[in-house]
Amino acid sequence: MLPDLLPIKPFTRPVRGAAVLPGSKSLTNRALLLAALCDRPVTLTGALFSEDTRLMAEALRHLGFTVEADERALTLRVADQAKAFLGGEADLFVGLAGTAGRFLTALCAAAQRGVYRLDGVPQMRKRPMRGLIDALRQLGADIRCIGEEGFFPLEIYAHGLRGGAVKIDASESSQMLSALLMVAPLAGAPVDVTLVGEARRAFIEMTRRLMAEFGMNVAPLHPEVLRFTIAPGRYHSGGSYAIEPDATAASYFQALPLAVGGTLLLPGLRPPDTSLQGDSAFAEVLRVLGAVPAGAMKMDLNFYEISDTFLTLAAIVPLQRLTVRVTGIAHTRKQETDRVAGMARELKKLGQHVIEEQDALTITPRPLVPGQVIETYGDHRFAMSFGILGCHDLLKNGRPWLTIKDPACCAKTFPNFFELLETLRQKSLET
Repeated sequence: MLPDLLPIKPFTRPVRGAAVLPGSKSLTNRALLLAALCDRPVTLTGALFSEDTRLMAEALRHLGFTVEADERALTLRVADQAKAFLGGEADLFVGLAGTAGRFLTALCAAAQRGVYRLDGVPQMRKRPMRGLIDALRQLGADIRCIGEEGFFPLEIYAHGLRGGAVKIDASESSQMLSALLMVAPLAGAPVDVTLVGEARRAFIEMTRRLMAEFGMNVAPLHPEVLRFTIAPGRYHSGGSYAIEPDATAASYFQALPLAVGGTLLLPGLRPPDTSLQGDSAFAEVLRVLGAVPAGAMKMDLNFYEISDTFLTLAAIVPLQRLTVRVTGIAHTRKQETDRVAGMARELKKLGQHVIEEQDALTITPRPLVPGQVIETYGDHRFAMSFGILGCHDLLKNGRPWLTIKDPACCAKTFPNFFELLETLRQKSLET
């Protein structure tokens, strides 16, 4: 049980050994949805057990699926697909889980019958849904916004999707396009999807490749032709699917040696050329950062495709010797919290010089101010990113100099993050 305020114990020796990462949240929730749409039971191995994935699994149970969880074995088994969506009503709670909220909205809209009500915590009611709602309505879905138009809570009167041409604006979250793509094969006719504006293509490609692994081939998104055509079909599986370790979670432990020295192995983590996860490219960002020529004053980095990791980098910039400008992050203002404003606020609290723009942060290192309490805004990525910074032995005596507020918010994607961090610190002392 983590306290409300967690002082971070610094590493006094370089890190060594290995860190076993949890399964990918993005892949676990996508695979849960696709498994639910298969024609036979599917077992997911290496699955993530966190607040977001538990919410997704519980919602599927409310819809009539059987979801058996074995946390020790890290498996989720989805079965009884034929018994789901038999009509009636269901209330689904998605907490603050964007993936679960958007995927379940699309899934319920594609059902042939039933009335489904979806809601989350107050902050979830601020997260954008309009692009997905508008797209599903173009395909005939009856979706009613109970409060403000374009946001949760929703009420869906399901009667299937008719197919046809649809335009979707997924600029505020690529999860909306992913949700639409995954349920498109359930429509009564081919769905011709045109992407309006831009979206993070790494996550779209993740969805497309995962759909292919469940038997539904979709042509890649051409750089110049922002369209998909998806024919009606049925997902199928060989009975099991292995979830990759989480590349976003890996970013914290890839950054840890920059804060404390040493080296750290991350077993099972796939390299960028084979991983389904765009965030695997964060390792290249750190390589580039480490290769900056002596005397360089500034570096510009575009994080649009890997924006979930921008907080990881921003939190350790105070330990670097150059100004770093991070761009491509405007959409993160509408995630769990306004991540751009929140990061600027916390870094300034630590004495850093920060220039905040709508789509960028420019961070110039200054001497760190000890004794600060980091506000996490209920956002797991603030807690973990600044947790890594706190591992740096700023005072040169092993005493905590930085405190994390509400560290338990990590339960959203990485429940044992601080436990793993402490284990690595203890192992570093054994040398």
